Amino acid sequence: MKILNADEFDAYWNKRNTAENHTAAETAVKDIIAEIRLNGDRAVKTFAAKFDKSSPEIFEVPRHMVQKAVTDLEANDPDLVRALKFSAGNIWRFSELQRSQFRDFETEIAPGVFTGQRVIPVERAAVYVPAGRFPLISTALMGLVPAFCAGVGDVILASPPLEDGLPDKRILAAAGIASATCSRSELRVFAIGGAQAIAALALGTETIPRCDVIVGPGNKYVALAKRLLYGETGIDFVAGPTDVLIITGDLQKGSSANLTAADMLAQAEHDPDARARALVPNRESADLLARTLSSRLADLSTASTARASLESGGLIIIYNNKDEATRIANTIAPEHLELQTANPEAWVQGLRNYGSLFIGEASAEVLGDYSVGINHTLPTSGSARFTGGLSVRHFLKTATSLRCSSGSGYTEALKAAECIARAEGLSGHAASAAMRSTSAKT
Repeated sequence: MKILNADEFDAYWNKRNTAENHTAAETAVKDIIAEIRLNGDRAVKTFAAKFDKSSPEIFEVPRHMVQKAVTDLEANDPDLVRALKFSAGNIWRFSELQRSQFRDFETEIAPGVFTGQRVIPVERAAVYVPAGRFPLISTALMGLVPAFCAGVGDVILASPPLEDGLPDKRILAAAGIASATCSRSELRVFAIGGAQAIAALALGTETIPRCDVIVGPGNKYVALAKRLLYGETGIDFVAGPTDVLIITGDLQKGSSANLTAADMLAQAEHDPDARARALVPNRESADLLARTLSSRLADLSTASTARASLESGGLIIIYNNKDEATRIANTIAPEHLELQTANPEAWVQGLRNYGSLFIGEASAEVLGDYSVGINHTLPTSGSARFTGGLSVRHFLKTATSLRCSSGSGYTEALKAAECIARAEGLSGHAASAAMRSTSAKT
């Protein structure tokens, strides 16, 4: 673990190589997109044979197989089914509250000028669920439930095929549970993975429908495909490696070094590129945390991955005061930000840049990952500076409207439009307003 004093942070942060060289990967993804644009299903099958564990003859998974996955999981692991249903219910309730914040309206903004908006769900959305290093069962819930809640008509889940030509059965079961929890939309499931899945969903093929929005995490090839295809389809955001930042109090006197270390390791075990970081108030706390991390690694089944992550990007920063820690946290803009301090509520107002905020030692980030209703698909690599996590809003669009009738506000709006149009040199615009001005006066 690297340990820095706060006055060393800026130089370290500004020097770090944040832009991974994706040249070769981007070339490969561009080739995949071009092939699928040209050859459709045939190209998807070719890339599946090359990159996935199998290449199914038919991509769409029959509905009865989704239901069978639920039934089989109920028989073999009823505790997991109960957990998934509990989580889906919480995600649904939280998503419903989010949906209630988006509403239609029309208002007379000036006499004779009525402006409004309609909140309209997209027609078709895809949720991508990876299954590489770990099958992200919970991601099926996190993507599907908000889409259903938004009222998307046709919701697609895409996940890579395993040896039997189907996605991981637990992912299928989670999809079935999500659909049963909030069946406002039709669910379809496709056994397709990687950049070829994103390209097929964005462009459409003979058997894979084109989607208006694609959401969900994935490896760098998936992320690059989403970035390159943005504009032909909507996306949530381009995600990078997962990360956490934990602000602690004095680990020798109050805060628990074991809790901090456990939460850092929970992030580090995702991937060698994952980033686990902590802000601590003194050198003694930093040294204690480093020792605790080393000790807890010994009992972790994913120790090799977590150790690689900590060695390549783990960081402990020693802060001198609350303002300094707050500034550093806002600079890092972490995906997950935990407050393990005395009186954590006092920190909240100053913190602005994070995907999700976890307030107090009881509020474990793992709860956000799985079961409390907030979404775990969050902005990474500092993008929390300008965007939030996946939510109902990613499946909605706000379309504005204008309705005019006679009135002083309408007359003034026409005069203002004509004046501005002439200033811009757009005589056609000016004429359009002037013709209506004449009608309005008569």
